[in-house]
Amino acid sequence: MTKNRKGQARPPIQIRESDAERISNLALNAEARMPQVADLLLKEIDRARLVRDDHLPPDIVGMNCTVTFVDDASRTERTLQLVYPHEADIEAGRISIISLVGAGLIGLRAGQSISWPDREGHERLLRIIDVTQG
Repeated sequence: MTKNRKGQARPPIQIRESDAERISNLALNAEARMPQVADLLLKEIDRARLVRDDHLPPDIVGMNCTVTFVDDASRTERTLQLVYPHEADIEAGRISIISLVGAGLIGLRAGQSISWPDREGHERLLRIIDVTQG
């Protein structure tokens, strides 16, 4: 089981096979300019249970789905669509998988939480409230 920097276990995750391949390629291409996000994404893909594209349960955060989550550090509830970088537009509620929050959300199930680093290096708890497939 993978652990965060504080030694806490990360919850089990599932990712579609085709998403895992595409996200891996994006992470490898982003290593030079975004090493922290690239490393976190590659580790998440490594520990994920990969499922056939048509077998991802509807309550799991996948690419192009809309996820409602709470950032327990700020007690802020947000609803965002998880997208590939070229589709990202935070003003329109679309967050890139190649962002710290986006990388932390992938593969989680409604009801799960994950302790995840922010830009300042602090761990924050992200708690999944609802998932809608896109």
